Amino acid sequence: MGAERSFAKEIEQLRLSTGEIFRGEGILAVTKALLQSGVAYVGGYQGAPVSHLLDVMVDGEELMSELGIHVETCTNEAAAAAMLGASINYPLRGAVTWKSIVGTNVAADGLSNLSSPGVMGGVLIISGEDYGEGASVIQERTHAMAMKSSMWLLDPRPELTNIVKMVEHGFALSEASNTPVIMGLRVRTCHMQGEFVSANNVKPAVSIKNKMAEPAKFNYDHLAHPPVTFAQEKIKISERLPAAQKYITTNNLNEVIEGDISNLGIIMQGGLYNTLIRRLSAMGLADAFGKSRIPLLVLNVVHPLAPEQINNFCRSKEHVLVLEEGAPEFIEYQINSILRERGTKTRLAGKSVMPNAGEYTAENISDGLYQFLLDCKIDIELPLNPVHVRAREDGLAALGAPLPPRPPQMCTGCPERPVFSALKILEREVGKVHIAADIGCHALATFEPFSMGNSILGYGMSLASAAAVAPFQEKRSISIMGDGGFWHNGLATGVIGNLLNQGDAILIIMQNGYTSATGQQFIPNSAAGWHGDPLKISIEKTLKALGVDWLKVQRTYDVADMINVLRDALTTKQKGLKVIIADGECQLARQRRLRGEDAKKLVAGKRVAKIRFGIDPAICTGDHACIRLSGCPSLTLMPNPDPLSVHPISTVIDSCVGCGLCGEAAMAAGLCPSFYSVERITNPNPVETAINNVRHFVKNIISRGPGE
Repeated sequence: MGAERSFAKEIEQLRLSTGEIFRGEGILAVTKALLQSGVAYVGGYQGAPVSHLLDVMVDGEELMSELGIHVETCTNEAAAAAMLGASINYPLRGAVTWKSIVGTNVAADGLSNLSSPGVMGGVLIISGEDYGEGASVIQERTHAMAMKSSMWLLDPRPELTNIVKMVEHGFALSEASNTPVIMGLRVRTCHMQGEFVSANNVKPAVSIKNKMAEPAKFNYDHLAHPPVTFAQEKIKISERLPAAQKYITTNNLNEVIEGDISNLGIIMQGGLYNTLIRRLSAMGLADAFGKSRIPLLVLNVVHPLAPEQINNFCRSKEHVLVLEEGAPEFIEYQINSILRERGTKTRLAGKSVMPNAGEYTAENISDGLYQFLLDCKIDIELPLNPVHVRAREDGLAALGAPLPPRPPQMCTGCPERPVFSALKILEREVGKVHIAADIGCHALATFEPFSMGNSILGYGMSLASAAAVAPFQEKRSISIMGDGGFWHNGLATGVIGNLLNQGDAILIIMQNGYTSATGQQFIPNSAAGWHGDPLKISIEKTLKALGVDWLKVQRTYDVADMINVLRDALTTKQKGLKVIIADGECQLARQRRLRGEDAKKLVAGKRVAKIRFGIDPAICTGDHACIRLSGCPSLTLMPNPDPLSVHPISTVIDSCVGCGLCGEAAMAAGLCPSFYSVERITNPNPVETAINNVRHFVKNIISRGPGE
């Protein structure tokens, strides 16, 4: 599936049987749990932090075939959600995965039409909740989507045994209530390390090796179509919801941890448990093994809540703190309603002491806990200066000054960087233009030194997002999207929409051959698919077939040529959509490929050449325009060797991959000609060896000086 790494070790762990110990990441534990649950089909769209699940499934094609499991790499999340329709009429357990709320948003239509008729086979949707300061997406939760469509939402306590248990119960909960179930996994949960005791993998009763002779009997009640949708909406509340609540309480999916401070309690989303228990431990209110002095209700299922369970936990307590990350506070509202309806007078605290929005970091939870305990006025000795406050103050004192910002950067040698260098150079000539940015590596151009991109509306939606801007601009607008975004959404919403409305815009498609930002997964225009066979799907041919007349394919590293193409697109009198396919293989994938190829050549004694660039310190002016123009991580500063100059000069460090952008950009912009290239050759051919010997001979003569 992906070119980023091999999952051979992980695939072998998926074969573990009952009693053997699985060790690895959280998301890989989920993958093993799917196999133990008898899943019949798996699909999804790649996206951190859950990419490994799909990558491992695809790389483990042999194991999946043995078990009779169908694995599908979907073109977007909507396609993945539509796959789950197999579970409406058939006893097939299915799982799909995608990245957080952005994926759920794309899949929303399919999920609504799945949830309305309900499912026969268990359905589990694994959403990588990319949330908080480490996130790369909008700060929303999947909780609202689950509530809106009456789907159940799991938020498991981050411990591998519990996560595996919740996967297995997720399928059973789905089948017990005929409802799709979502499992939200935070970034840290996906990548945490741990172990659990494996069980045998279960072959599905109906599989690709044991197929059905006949399709299901037609049943109109299983369609998401009026008039049966009216009855389906009532069944969600009258039948499925009580069935789910009964399953949750009967099987103890939520965990109660007793404590000796019995007049207090804390109710939390399961995913916050590890952070909370560490904070309680730091305050002397819990030990390192999870035994808390304050009773805890850990919600492994955050929707639906079980009212009697909530009331039973709260009614003997004077004060209860609700820890619910994000806004609005759905859980807190519901708990308040449950308690008031039953006359329970427990006082709730939640957003009154915790942040109204954002991630609940260790520091936030410490602050909230401290304030909660102060407000409760209970007989617990609290330090006047809490540990986390002292640590914060000590850290600030040690640093002496705030840390400088470190915005993310495109990789060294990224083929997308030259496009923005070309745009920056062209701006001096044509002025600023409206640039619609998109999701992907190229979105990093919104940071310095480029600062390009006026909007980001969704994956593959840049051209569509410029539709209402372009008519009001004197200059043509430029939309940028990657080839992954083009296939995901951009072809239909952007290109076809622009052609339908006879727009006059410019679209730059970054063609690097992979969905690079999530691990170099293969896409339709990759040189080869995950089976290794050429896919023979071309963006250029697709656009020509649609009737795009103005179409140029340009190698990205040729900066001067790229400037000319961009200038032509901005100034031509030809109306209609103008598409520039900026072609350059993802540098990370290229370097991995070349390392393997070069290693084989060296073993065989064949010639291997590596190009590196440098800067002549005698020529460098110290202006550093080259750095401002490209932002390459391999370009940095060094002290000036000239004793008469105090200005540092530019230099190229060892991470250089020899892409040539620095020299190309310098020449295109008319900067100082201080760049040079060096070719390091291993196993040179006879001609190169002879030339090298002559060079050394001449150098030796020159170095001796006259009269020697």
